[in-house]
Amino acid sequence: MIGFGQAGGKVVDKFLEYDKRTGSEIVRAAAAVNTAKADLMGLEHIAEDQRVLIGQSRVKGHGVGADNELGAEIAEEDIDEVQGAIDSIPVHEVDAFLVVAGLGGGTGSGGAPVLAKHLKRIYTEPVYGLGILPGSDEGGIYTLNAARSFQTFVREVDNLMVFDNDAWRKTGESVQGGYEEINEEIVRRFGILFGAGEIQQGQEIAESVVDSSEIINTLSGGGVSTVGYAEEEVEERTSGGLLSRLRDDNGGDELDSAHTTNRITSLVRKAALGRLTLPCEIEGAERALLVLAGPPEYLNRKGIERGRKWLEEQTGSMEVRGGDYPYRGAGFVATVILLAGVTNVPRIKELQQVAIEAQDNLDEIREESDENLDDLVSDDGDELESLF
Repeated sequence: MIGFGQAGGKVVDKFLEYDKRTGSEIVRAAAAVNTAKADLMGLEHIAEDQRVLIGQSRVKGHGVGADNELGAEIAEEDIDEVQGAIDSIPVHEVDAFLVVAGLGGGTGSGGAPVLAKHLKRIYTEPVYGLGILPGSDEGGIYTLNAARSFQTFVREVDNLMVFDNDAWRKTGESVQGGYEEINEEIVRRFGILFGAGEIQQGQEIAESVVDSSEIINTLSGGGVSTVGYAEEEVEERTSGGLLSRLRDDNGGDELDSAHTTNRITSLVRKAALGRLTLPCEIEGAERALLVLAGPPEYLNRKGIERGRKWLEEQTGSMEVRGGDYPYRGAGFVATVILLAGVTNVPRIKELQQVAIEAQDNLDEIREESDENLDDLVSDDGDELESLF
């Protein structure tokens, strides 16, 4: 994982923290790239020698100030410095590259597509993007940046997974608190998705295994992806709550498989029809992957099979994969659904529309500004000679 810019670095840092907390070992290696020194210093889990400061000759470690054209130029100029950090990574152990960036700012928005293009030229492993869209209240320049970055980034990666801040920000929430919570949401969803199939020593093998090849195949057609998620708390031993409802009728300790199957199907529906990382119509998604995680006694093949069939009907896709991810001591059963190749995305259309208007306004303002300056300087100053 390579976090490009402030938001990207923070998300990758959070993934490493998630890895340590859950022991999931998703991140084989991590790096952060930025033009702002302070942002790199604020990271906690990415190793210091894997934090790369670029553009020092041009912006002196102070960032690019939301100028994503400058961000892209600097990334092109200093790509060898980024490659230097990647060279120390054992790439033969890596299933894929994930470039993470906020698309509204300057450094990540401009630099992430440049890095993705570079990685695809050099390595045979897939290169994915995780792009974070700014909230619509963040201002015209961020919307314009995001629209331009999005259309560039999606062409340079094997698949672009998108998280839309607009759909997740709560009203009245502080910006800092909002981003903390949003990063937690991103990591929880993608953590379970990427963790599937990463078998640890002594861990139970899934009934129907999802491994990295299933994820790669689901993402392989390119385009844009979104992720749905639903979870329900379960008690692994004590009586009462969901567990007692899942027990069979004669009070035995075996969980009733009919209840388990229904529970799984219900979670699959909640995940697909609830809040997606990028809200969209799920009908027409080209491919999908369903991952069910939780204590093994709560997972069964029948439930996964039924959930998979329901997803096939809803999306109209013939390529719906599914499997489980046994996760002892989780305290919950969770469903993660990856929908790849989605095309009916109102937010992207709206983003592009607002960006076009913002671009027209900026052009008008610049022209007006030039005229105003001419008026200001030339009114009484015509008789004055210029110094040079």
